[in-house]
Amino acid sequence: MIDVFPFAGFPIAVFGLGRSGIASALALQDSDAEVWAWDDNEDARATAVAKGVGLTDLYACDWRELTTLMVSPGVPLDHPKIHPIVANARAAKCEVIGDIELLVRTQRWCNFIGVTGTNGKSTTTALLGHIMQVAGREAEVGGNLGIPVLTLDPLGAEGTYVLEMSSYQLELTPSATFDVAVLLNISADHLDRHGGMDGYIAAKRIIFQRQTKPRAAVIGMDDNICRGICDELKATDEQVVIPVSGQDRVHGGVYAINGVLYDDMDGDETPVCNLRQNPCLLGSHNGQNAAAAYAAAKTAGVAPHAIMACLQSYPGLVHRQEAVAIVDGVAYLNDSKATNDEAAARALACFNNVYWILGGQPKKVDLAACLPHLDRVRHAYLIGEAAVAFSQILDGKVPFTLSGRLDAAVTAAHEQARADKLPQPIVVLSPACASFDQFASFEARGDVFKNLVEALSGDHLDPFEGPGIFPGTADAHGMTDSPK
Repeated sequence: MIDVFPFAGFPIAVFGLGRSGIASALALQDSDAEVWAWDDNEDARATAVAKGVGLTDLYACDWRELTTLMVSPGVPLDHPKIHPIVANARAAKCEVIGDIELLVRTQRWCNFIGVTGTNGKSTTTALLGHIMQVAGREAEVGGNLGIPVLTLDPLGAEGTYVLEMSSYQLELTPSATFDVAVLLNISADHLDRHGGMDGYIAAKRIIFQRQTKPRAAVIGMDDNICRGICDELKATDEQVVIPVSGQDRVHGGVYAINGVLYDDMDGDETPVCNLRQNPCLLGSHNGQNAAAAYAAAKTAGVAPHAIMACLQSYPGLVHRQEAVAIVDGVAYLNDSKATNDEAAARALACFNNVYWILGGQPKKVDLAACLPHLDRVRHAYLIGEAAVAFSQILDGKVPFTLSGRLDAAVTAAHEQARADKLPQPIVVLSPACASFDQFASFEARGDVFKNLVEALSGDHLDPFEGPGIFPGTADAHGMTDSPK
């Protein structure tokens, strides 16, 4: 646990007592800070008390005694409407920060790598952390990935914190200067929280604040917005800029073509490895994720041959294109973390003969990113609040069933996939929606899916038992020709 020594003996307000809020309150208490903790939810307050957190009603406190409010990332700062607690803090001229800001202030001698983007940031953060740790570097991994940063171990001067940074967290971390900052992509998401697309882009760009050479910006080149940001940063020439792509050659950067990763950071387009040899890195989106992790790790001083070995051993991220099992010849993929259409499209693009389970609480009633991949879908099974709206989008394009609930969808998909007897069928849970209509979190939704698959009758196999059994891995042997 991190010693938050700057607040020893001083009061600090903590608002929002979820996982990170409770962890922060406990770390501050252990650091001899005077913690005033509160949450609007009574159950959350009870959980915090049970774990040893002392409560103070922040609606009735004297804000003149405070200088700092630490809020959980989900608390609205300005849009769609400022939260009253934030308004009270600002009126009293208190700073409003997040837990990662406390980490940055107390571990200033360490190195920091930040990863953001609309999609892929969890995979890239986990992959980069895997590379750093397996390569023998002193590194801790956390942030939006789900690990509260103040529960991480303190590091020495050679240590590195690898942090997944959401747009919410970036807005609450004014002191961070990342030694390597990764921006993967930007597409419409969380627009209500940021007041529109311009506000969302501005929040993502915070990851590059105060960077000067030799600090580096690693930027994905597979969408127009990030290409524009890359051009702007190159023009100002304040930091090293490394472009990465999962589909095209990028001079001076790292890229993947047809699953083969190339390093052009020194201008020689060196083939690094075949990503298709690792079933957890299938698809052009994972090509970009791997390119970004490679570029960040190499910039941080990890040898290319070590990065290559670590890419091959990466075990994948739970709930993100997670191979579950093969039952009676039908493969099952848990992609519960795909909570928007862009993320779901990336899963669909990796496979053929897909039996697609989608739906939940929609962030937007839109499957535009998925439409080009519907030729891969044999049947769709719609669940949750979005079921009817999604059925109208899919009508006439792909057969679908209004399943309503996940258990019904899994049963129907299993029976249909077995009956169709197509080559390498795969049932994909990639909802393109949030989970909160039927589940507490996307993790809970993914766990239920895995339990349902485990309970299916039939012969169960490990998803990667033998070459080529899991769809997408049969052609993963050998390198393709160089793009030179």
